[in-house]
Amino acid sequence: MATVTTPGSSSPGNEDSPVVAYLDQILAEAVKLRASDLHFEPFEHSYRVRLRVDGELREMPGPAKSLKDKLASRIKVLSQLDIAEKRLPQDGRMKLPTPEGGALDLRVSTLPTLFGEKVVIRVLAPHTSGLDIDQLGYGEEEKKRLLQAIRQPHGMVLVTGPTGSGKTQSLYACLNVLNAPEVNIATVEDPCEIHLPGVNQVNVHDKAGLTFAVALRAFLRQDPDVLMVGEVRDLETADIAVKASQTGHLVLSTMHTNDAPSALTRLRNMGIAPYNIVSSVALITAQRLVRRLCPHCKQADEAATQWLHEAGLPVHLLLKPVKAYRAVGCDQCHKGFSGRTGIFQVMPVSDVIAELILQEASASDIAAQARREGVLTLRQSGIRHVLEGITSLEEVLAATSE
Repeated sequence: MATVTTPGSSSPGNEDSPVVAYLDQILAEAVKLRASDLHFEPFEHSYRVRLRVDGELREMPGPAKSLKDKLASRIKVLSQLDIAEKRLPQDGRMKLPTPEGGALDLRVSTLPTLFGEKVVIRVLAPHTSGLDIDQLGYGEEEKKRLLQAIRQPHGMVLVTGPTGSGKTQSLYACLNVLNAPEVNIATVEDPCEIHLPGVNQVNVHDKAGLTFAVALRAFLRQDPDVLMVGEVRDLETADIAVKASQTGHLVLSTMHTNDAPSALTRLRNMGIAPYNIVSSVALITAQRLVRRLCPHCKQADEAATQWLHEAGLPVHLLLKPVKAYRAVGCDQCHKGFSGRTGIFQVMPVSDVIAELILQEASASDIAAQARREGVLTLRQSGIRHVLEGITSLEEVLAATSE
């Protein structure tokens, strides 16, 4: 098993050695399982440690309850946080070396609770592995639409979805396509989660006055070709991003909406004029993550196959015999699943959709037009993965709505 060694690891005579050893052990387990988050949770009579793997929390063997304060302090020291401050939340980062010569980039968040400080560590990916669009789960038509949009000299491409749906991964896969010596790319994020050589990356710092809007204004004086904004979350940021996309720049960003059409109405509700939305937004991608079925143990699911037959699926989803699979579980996976993949709704802003935006049509009207133009809903995209044996019907139904 790969190990992770924290600075100042345990040694004989060090009274904190059980804490250091436990932290090393749990971080190594997180690396082995490819966990995205680690949760350290103090309760009145117990101390729980959980890892989020493939979107699901798994409980791990915890340390002695008496070590909870020392464990929180150890993590805070490594993250350069104030160990004396236990009444307020704190945020920090730390890098931990690995035996292979690399480093784990970790984001740390502490939160005071009734029985001590809860600590959550997010494992960030400081490398470009996994940033191939072909590995994200896009269908051929969806990938073609996306690549066509990001290869335009200007305009805005938005990726929407809830927290943890892989939006940042998709944006960086797009930047990976565009990253070239002749292209000037700048990003502003909160925080930068993936380090991409050749890209100028900026972390927001609200206390210092470095907001998304301030960074965007500065970028526009830096001769950019491509701008990536971590999130469009207010009118000021949205307004600058829209204007940048109208003045010869390609702008990539994210929003928190349930589907692609809702992003258009969200911009309008923020205060962006419909004619500015039409002249700037080129394409919107909504996405979710679903778990992949383990190829070693998945089994045919007759009940799901029958449901698919009765669901009245579009003809283009039934080009081959319908067969669904279910999770079983084996020593190669966890409860029948191994890894995750994306399901996507990729909606270009066509001339007809642009006219609906100018008429201030509802998201449902825009969605109906998108379906007429061949845009798959998130559920239809997920069902295509079911038909391909990639995931189960239960996963798709849980991640999407009608």
